[in-house]
Amino acid sequence: MDELTPGPEAKVAWEGNSLDVVRSFPKAVRQEMGLDVRRLQQGKTPYDSRPMKSIGRGVFKLRQRDGQGWYRLIYLTKVGDTFYMLHAFTKKSAKTSRNDLAIATSRLKNVRARIAEEKKNARKKK
Repeated sequence: MDELTPGPEAKVAWEGNSLDVVRSFPKAVRQEMGLDVRRLQQGKTPYDSRPMKSIGRGVFKLRQRDGQGWYRLIYLTKVGDTFYMLHAFTKKSAKTSRNDLAIATSRLKNVRARIAEEKKNARKKK
């Protein structure tokens, strides 16, 4: 089944420097990763995505590879109408570095705190 959640196109929020890092990826990698992000926005399953349970529930990675290396974009699945792109990086070995995992985990914590605060403020306004 290809459809996740039909309806209006989802927003994308880029955390930290993740958009700048993706923009630094080689053109072909950037294009393929962009197609996967677009599929997410449209409620479709990306072509190459895997869960990142070590970071948290609802966190996945988009994967691309070329002759130069491995490229990753870690994201939080749709919350409300938004996907949160937590961290982008180039892998230098088969295992994801502790530093990259720590950055994604920290950004996830910040996003979840911000979402909780926004919900709290929305309830106060009612």
